[in-house]
Amino acid sequence: MRKVVLATRNAHKVTELRHILADVCDELGLEIVGAGEFPDAPEVVEDGVTFEENARLKAVALAEATGLPALADDSGLAVDVLGGAPGIFSARWAGSHGNDRANLELLLDQLADVKDEHRGAAFVCSAVLALPEGTVRATEGRMPGRLAREPKGTNGFGYDPILVVEGDTRHSAELTPEEKNAISHRGRAFRAMVPHLRELLG
Repeated sequence: MRKVVLATRNAHKVTELRHILADVCDELGLEIVGAGEFPDAPEVVEDGVTFEENARLKAVALAEATGLPALADDSGLAVDVLGGAPGIFSARWAGSHGNDRANLELLLDQLADVKDEHRGAAFVCSAVLALPEGTVRATEGRMPGRLAREPKGTNGFGYDPILVVEGDTRHSAELTPEEKNAISHRGRAFRAMVPHLRELLG
């Protein structure tokens, strides 16, 4: 098995990506491992101004550090009426990084006077594959919907409780992990990466 390293130290993300890419990994003899297997791998400063730039920074740095093909992603919520914000600032919209409740409450407050028909939004994910010699491929996935006025559901994290999924009446946080994987921005971005994996690692 050839290793492909994912730019995360989060074991849940590694497991999720193994599930999403299971078929192509079996086909090509690939094993997805996390950056945690490489203690000397750098902590990358995500100072890009787009999801793709941040994902590219992580993937390229990891490929250079490990000598292995590397995958990375960056994602967030893009709200139509806010011109795509919070975007790359999704995880720190309320100031401190990763305070999901504060981020969600601030966003709902900011949109309090926005009519339902103007509350369109989407989760967006950019995925990047980088090879040690410098080849880079990027893909994008979107999970569109509209923003509710109250959170619902206990699955997921971040803004999942307030995005009503397009074509459904449920909030993203009410979907099962399997349902969400099938339509999520992350799942779509990495499934779009499959042809590039076949091309470059087949």
